[in-house]
Amino acid sequence: MKLIKQKVPMDFNLFLYGDDHEGSVLRHKDGWNKLVDMIMSPYCDLKPNCNFAVDHGDIIEAICTDDPRYDSTTTSLNITKQIKQAIKNREKFKKHIVCILDGNHPRKLRSFGDITSDICEELGVPFGTWSAKITYETKKGEFLFKHHCIHGSRTITSTADDIKRRVANMELILKRLLKDIWGDCLIHSMGHSHKLLVCEPEQTLYLSDSRGSIHQNYTNRRTGAPKTEYIHPDHRWYVNTGAFYKLFENGVTSYSEVAGYSPISLGFAVARFRDGDIQGIDRITI
Repeated sequence: MKLIKQKVPMDFNLFLYGDDHEGSVLRHKDGWNKLVDMIMSPYCDLKPNCNFAVDHGDIIEAICTDDPRYDSTTTSLNITKQIKQAIKNREKFKKHIVCILDGNHPRKLRSFGDITSDICEELGVPFGTWSAKITYETKKGEFLFKHHCIHGSRTITSTADDIKRRVANMELILKRLLKDIWGDCLIHSMGHSHKLLVCEPEQTLYLSDSRGSIHQNYTNRRTGAPKTEYIHPDHRWYVNTGAFYKLFENGVTSYSEVAGYSPISLGFAVARFRDGDIQGIDRITI
């Protein structure tokens, strides 16, 4: 893992994305272009220099001919060309990237070297390894909040009979996977499972008394980053960062389709911070 410090303005946007899978014909090129355009453009009344981004890995497909998942109809580029294209894909907005995480796809090809690390070196951006803990500070070095990001290694799914219950179940699975790793992070974000999920903090009513009167209070009244060493899991934000890998394409059979995975919403998330406080996290579908 990697500890990273990032200076940001008091008002900024944080783009959380991953699982680009460059080199597959199932890659959502138009969706990726939408991400790049949004990072390089004003978002929610803030100029582009207030946009920051964390890449959650699997930046190339990295499937060779000896891989059981290999299919000549779905792999569009060889590994060398995938690496070159992944660099080119990020060249335009590399100054906005806080870090790039590794992923199980490039990590499997150790015979080619440390692919993601080499790409980061070429771009001049921090390599976050498999997971990173990012401390965000003001331009003056004042602490704002901490962010735990990880590529991930587990599938998030639910077979509940109702869509609302399925979504709620998957959000709770995401929370369960991440909440016990770091206790002082306001945001946890994970890639890998290709789901686009945002699990928000819930306000809970509790009672207190003072001077002979009973008062009602709510947890998490302030949405901003607490200055404590421990943040209760119910007061944190959890994000599954989506993907740019299509499950279905006309005339093509993907390994995900063969595995029987259900259709998913492709895209990414954007966390909005104003005056140093988190205001919300937007799900951007593509």
